[in-house]
Amino acid sequence: MPDASTFRDSTQILLPACALDGLRDGLEERFTLTIVEAGDRCRIIGSPVEIKGASAYLSRNGVSIA
Repeated sequence: MPDASTFRDSTQILLPACALDGLRDGLEERFTLTIVEAGDRCRIIGSPVEIKGASAYLSRNGVSIA
């Protein structure tokens, strides 16, 4: 049986909330995502295809995706 963390890694991005400063609107316009902020952390949730695109978008705009 596959490990659940493998699926989570392909369907979400975890970042500090400040990493989306000035980028959140662009993300929401280009991709079908759910963005949840909890304290100083931000969780971006979407399909594997949307997460891959969002990750590339964030990387192009200087956000490091670890």
